[in-house]
Amino acid sequence: MPKGLVVAAVHSGSIAEEMEIVVGDRVLAVNEEELNDIIDFQFGISEEEFMLLIEKEDGELWELDIEKGPGEFLGLEVETVSAEGLKKCVNNCSFCFVAQMPKGMRPSLYDKDDDYRLSLTQGSFITLSNLSEEDLSRITSLHLTPMYVSVHAWNPEVRTKLMKNPHAGKLPEQFKRFAEAGIAVHTQIVLIPEHNDGDVLKETIERLAELYPSVQSIAVVPVGLTRYREKLTSLRGFSADEARQILDQAEKWQKDFFTQTGRHLVYFSDEFYVLAGREFPESAVYDDFPQLENGVGMARKFITEIEAGWDLLPHEVSKRCVHLITGTAAHDLFEFWNKRLMDRISGLTLTMHVIQNDFFGLSVTAAGLLTARDIARQLGDLQGEEFLIPRTMLKADEDIFLDDMSVEWLEQKVNGKARIVENDGLAFLEHVIGYSLEVERFE
Repeated sequence: MPKGLVVAAVHSGSIAEEMEIVVGDRVLAVNEEELNDIIDFQFGISEEEFMLLIEKEDGELWELDIEKGPGEFLGLEVETVSAEGLKKCVNNCSFCFVAQMPKGMRPSLYDKDDDYRLSLTQGSFITLSNLSEEDLSRITSLHLTPMYVSVHAWNPEVRTKLMKNPHAGKLPEQFKRFAEAGIAVHTQIVLIPEHNDGDVLKETIERLAELYPSVQSIAVVPVGLTRYREKLTSLRGFSADEARQILDQAEKWQKDFFTQTGRHLVYFSDEFYVLAGREFPESAVYDDFPQLENGVGMARKFITEIEAGWDLLPHEVSKRCVHLITGTAAHDLFEFWNKRLMDRISGLTLTMHVIQNDFFGLSVTAAGLLTARDIARQLGDLQGEEFLIPRTMLKADEDIFLDDMSVEWLEQKVNGKARIVENDGLAFLEHVIGYSLEVERFE
């Protein structure tokens, strides 16, 4: 009997709950087809009628005939993508962030997964370097789209050298197969000075753009370097002048691609604009914001959302003290809005705390890479007042920081009350004033 997939959650009011499926049950088959992974599962339950074979925790087998109405969902989630576990990364990239982490972090952060099924279901970036011919054929024949791929370099020799894997050089032929099969791909380039910038970057972006509309977006992010690199290849970050030169070229690409495709197609992370001392582009440059989770356009979206709710803000509140927590990259952004909010709203006291990343090193500036210990050490005693924590600092499904410390632990350390703010400018304003605003949300 196959192992199947373990049920991790059952939604209230769903068909799964009605059929008495519970967390811990195993889904062994759909329509008598054994389940190898989540792809088999999702394809099987996409029909309006199907049969599930469920193994209960006591070993009892249940055959359940399911009927779904239009737009109705089964309502259960499974623990992992396959009974055999995740496909692991087989590269040895000199810029790998996992290799730059010390001990004592969240256990999941050390998992070097590189699984095309996670790319499809969760938007995780993969390298394609561990795919077999069977995997590639499955992706194209089942039309598994979209995929999210870390490219880094189009040139096979450069990519192979960067990733220290001879299979990494197959990317051009893999992308051409995706394009022929109509697979949509979102791509990212981790940019490293003197390794894949300059002419290499130019070739990479132009070759990817030629594959539009299969290639839907190209994100360029600067290499992240922590202080834990003693045994790794020596790398450096970009200077402000280099960042400005890159963004100058970026504008030319964006104008050309917009003329050719109606989309700007290539997008540079917020970090480049901060480093260059440039204002963030207008919303239109980001098209439909295809790579927000990659830190691309997040600042502009945040600003747009604040502006949408600005006129609805009160001019006075009862005495209210709120502490804003952020990383050094967002210093100027929050300083600007902090001052405007204080000028507008009488009775409001906002205190901004820009936390330096002592844990990873001062070159790591993103708020999402701060640890609870660094925050606690630099905040001090808040005397019971509220402090705002961006959701980006926490694990996706749990209120845990990178160093495995909880929000509750941080509250106790700083003697304050945490408010977790979603990555949304309107949500930020609502937490600042203490109540909801009636305004249309950013789409």
